[in-house]
Amino acid sequence: MAEEIAALRWDEPSDGGAPVVVLLDQTRLPVDEVELVCADVPALVRAIQTLAVRGAPLLGIAGAYGVALAAVRGDDVDQAADVLAAARPTAVNLAYGVRKAQGAFRAAVEAGDGGDGAAGAALAEARRLHADDARASARMAEHGLRLLGELVPRGGYRVLTHCNTGALVSGGGGTAFAVALAAHRSGELRQLWVDETRPLLQGARLTAYEAGRAGMPHTLLTDNAAGSLFANGQVDAVVLGADRIAADGSVANKVGTYPLAVLARYHRVPFLVVAPTTTVDFSTPDGSAIEVEQRAGGEVTEFSVPHAAGSGPGQAAVAYAVAPAGTQAYNPAFDVTPPELVTALVTERGVASPVTGDSLAELVVR
Repeated sequence: MAEEIAALRWDEPSDGGAPVVVLLDQTRLPVDEVELVCADVPALVRAIQTLAVRGAPLLGIAGAYGVALAAVRGDDVDQAADVLAAARPTAVNLAYGVRKAQGAFRAAVEAGDGGDGAAGAALAEARRLHADDARASARMAEHGLRLLGELVPRGGYRVLTHCNTGALVSGGGGTAFAVALAAHRSGELRQLWVDETRPLLQGARLTAYEAGRAGMPHTLLTDNAAGSLFANGQVDAVVLGADRIAADGSVANKVGTYPLAVLARYHRVPFLVVAPTTTVDFSTPDGSAIEVEQRAGGEVTEFSVPHAAGSGPGQAAVAYAVAPAGTQAYNPAFDVTPPELVTALVTERGVASPVTGDSLAELVVR
């Protein structure tokens, strides 16, 4: 079994140098495993916006460490927190992690423990969130595997997933991918269907990378091929993550999720969303209130190869045009799935099914 992936860490150099946040640069995968060192908040914000670090739970952890980094450097912590929280608007975990570390910093200052003490409080909060997420990941895997056994009693699960939800997005083993990995380790995973996930290919580049490392039986497919798999009875369950869950249970996830939910409902296949309770945002009343990030059209009109095999760190990306110059592109990063299309929401605290505002509130309060 391959060693666990360390997607993010706080590093305090042994030579007494300033602390830094170190990331596994996900834009370089699967060709190169290269670490990206963020010595200040602007560098971390760039890493978040370029998707060098990504995934709802990990963004929350990164945001918290970013606040700690600002505090250690003596920067304006409140200003840094605002910039970090706004770096990607749809992923609620990012703002959650930022505000938790910011709150710990402010509490220490108000208690008269400024300077190193307040910075230490922010760092301690970031480390707590990191550890909490690892524990939450393990519990989601446990709950999700049990639910699969209830919904697909014959075993030999054929699971379809979308985007990337493994250790690359988490302080632990991930969210939805952790459920599939638990099924694999128990001998119950027959096939993991991996959507390529347009336009940045997180499924092709990252989920296939993680599945291969774990020795999981997996097959990559184009996003628009999923329908034929359903029609041919090749999917037992859809298991994927979320970037924000509204108070009514509406789910914002990587674009392409909503069509899968419609397909799953038509073909009577369970559609499971796996996410920590920190992804639930009760300040967002319903799906229409979720801000959907719109990304640059060039991600659609050009096919970008960040680094060719064997290239060195820092080498420029190579972009190939796949549409005529001047073509406009619609490129939302996410779409929103209504709760009535979600069979169950799996969290570290248990399962909500059916997914309603009431069942969600009861689960989170529990």
